Amino acid sequence: MLTGGVVYVLGMFVVTIMFNAPLNDALAAVDPSGGEGAALWARYLKDWTAWNHVRTVALAAACMLFIAALVAR
Repeated sequence: MLTGGVVYVLGMFVVTIMFNAPLNDALAAVDPSGGEGAALWARYLKDWTAWNHVRTVALAAACMLFIAALVAR
């Protein structure tokens, strides 16, 4: 159960705080009608999607660990 909790916290909260939120903040700060906006969006889409996949895999692993812990009880 503890392992599932650790995987959940690291995979969800840490990745969100360290990677996804700063990407969101950078995107929100740029002028969408300017030339910089298009370049930032391309980079944002690639990076944000990659980190979102990390979160998805971590949450799936945490869910499996929680289920395994419940079955083992």
